[in-house]
Amino acid sequence: MSATIALLTDFGIEDTYVGVMKGVIRGIAPNAAIVDLNHHVPPQDVRAGAFHLLVSYRYFPADTVFCVVVDPGVGTARRPIAAALRTPNGARYTFVLPDNGLLTPLLDENSLEQVVVLDNPRYHLPNVSHTFHGRDIFAPVAAHLAAGVPLADVGTPLASDAMVRLEWPHPEPHASGWVATIIHADHFGNLITNLRAEDLQPDMQKWLVVAGPVQIQGISRTFGDVPPGMPVAYIGSSGFLELAVRQGNARRQWGIGSGARVQVVRIGGKASV
Repeated sequence: MSATIALLTDFGIEDTYVGVMKGVIRGIAPNAAIVDLNHHVPPQDVRAGAFHLLVSYRYFPADTVFCVVVDPGVGTARRPIAAALRTPNGARYTFVLPDNGLLTPLLDENSLEQVVVLDNPRYHLPNVSHTFHGRDIFAPVAAHLAAGVPLADVGTPLASDAMVRLEWPHPEPHASGWVATIIHADHFGNLITNLRAEDLQPDMQKWLVVAGPVQIQGISRTFGDVPPGMPVAYIGSSGFLELAVRQGNARRQWGIGSGARVQVVRIGGKASV
């Protein structure tokens, strides 16, 4: 047995860090399929890492092992952990990562089956550094799990309520609609909110979206529904309400990004104060 291992880090690709992790994995689980999910998470940005996990994990085959290293607390008292989650449709995924809140949004929509602290040195490299647990702990543990080692063997149980959680923003309902929060700005400058499509259905044209200096009437189907250079609101591929400028960069042009509030109001209604 050898499952898929998906790597998500803030290491970039200019150094050898990612390549070395892959070398460690190959030495333990040579038949594992390694997928580079993203190595350009902004440095030390745990919230961004959590977002990338949230919008991607469900597209992987069941039993994928995610090895996630966005780890500003490496070498401190923060715990290295591995956790198994079960989705509502029955798929099981395992995550090997620091206990710093990276799993927060996934825990809101899945069942946590098991979580352990990675304290069994048998499944680490012989000499563990204080600054590269991605190589010395997370990569080897992920490889052993992908090769069929039971989760219970790689560490001792941790209570689910002992895991670190981020303060993850949720949409706030009010009488005329929602106050959403931008949770990510992508490579194109498109602004992704935490408001899901189901919160805006059935009539997408009855909403006024107010973000920074712009007002957008109606939720469009795609970018091409507006002329070049115009603002557009639409449901993105991840199922969230997104805001963009067609063939432009909304983040740069509007001067807003992650954490900004967005009013989504039924046309004719009042925005929340």
